Amino acid sequence: MEKTGNTRILIILHLAVFLAGWTGIFGRLISLGGLPLVWYRMMISVATLSLALGIMRRLHGVGWKAFLKIAGCGAILALHWVAFFASIQASNVSIGVACVATSCFFTTLLHPLVNRKRISWAEVLISFISIAGVLLIFSLDARYRLGIALGLLCAALYSLFSILNINVARETGEDSATMLLYELIGGVLFLTLCMPLYAQLFPSEPVVPVRSDFLWLFLLGSIFTVLPFLFQLQAMRSLSAFTVNLAYNLKGAWMSKVGLSSAQVYVSGQNLFFIAPDWEFSDPEIRNSRATQLARTVTFGLNVRF
Repeated sequence: MEKTGNTRILIILHLAVFLAGWTGIFGRLISLGGLPLVWYRMMISVATLSLALGIMRRLHGVGWKAFLKIAGCGAILALHWVAFFASIQASNVSIGVACVATSCFFTTLLHPLVNRKRISWAEVLISFISIAGVLLIFSLDARYRLGIALGLLCAALYSLFSILNINVARETGEDSATMLLYELIGGVLFLTLCMPLYAQLFPSEPVVPVRSDFLWLFLLGSIFTVLPFLFQLQAMRSLSAFTVNLAYNLKGAWMSKVGLSSAQVYVSGQNLFFIAPDWEFSDPEIRNSRATQLARTVTFGLNVRF
C-alpha cells in the first residue's frame, strides 16, 4: 500500500516537472525583465488560484503567525523565479535551466544546516553525478558568466525554498492549495516593495507589458505556475527535498546537457480489458477461442531526437 502511494506521488512530481519545463521558454517570449515578469506572473497566479478555490469552496484564511511563515517562503520563491528569468535573459534558456540542476547539490549542504542533521554523503555523491554535465558550462564564453552566476543563485534559493516549505507545511498543517495561495500572496507583496528599487536601478527596463506579452503572461501565471506547484507541494509532503530537487535536475539535464531536440515517453497496451459476458478468459478476436487465454501486453518506450 505504501509502495503504491509513493508511486502515485512520484507520478505527480514528474507531471510538475513536465509543466515546469516550459517556464524557460516563456522567459524568452516575454519582453519584461525578471522582477516585473515574476510580479505579473504571481499576481495572475493569485487571481487564478483564488477563483478556483472559491468555486470549490476551499478558500479560507490562516492565522497571522502561519501567514508570516508561508509568506516568507513565498518571498524566497519569488527571488528564485526572478534569478531564474534573469539568468535566461542574461544568457540563454539552456544555461539557465542547466544551472537549476545544481539545486540538489545546494540541498545536500543546506538541508543538514537548516534541520541540524548530519550530511548524507550518499546524497552528496548523487548530486555530484547529476551535475557533472552542468560543470561543462563554465568553459563557455565569458559573456555567459553573469547568466551562470544568476542560475547558481536561482538553484540555491530553490533549495532553500524546498527545505523551508516542507517544514512550514508540517508546522501549519495547511493543504497544498492554501500553502501555494499564501506563498504567492507573500511573493507579490515582497516584489511590490522591491519594484521602486528596481525602477531606480534599471530605469530603461520596461515594467508594463506590451500587447504580445499578455497571452504568454496569462498562460505562464495560470496553467504553467498553479498546476506544477500544486503538484510539487503535494509531493513535498511525502518526499524529501533531495528527491524533489533530483527530479527537477533530470528536466534540466534533458533540455540542455544531452542536447535533445525532442523527447517522448510512451506507453501502449493490447488486450488490457474486453467485454465478454459468457466467455471468460477468451480472446474476442479469435473465433471458438474458449480455451485461449487472453494475453495482456503493455509496452513502454522512449523516442528521442538530437
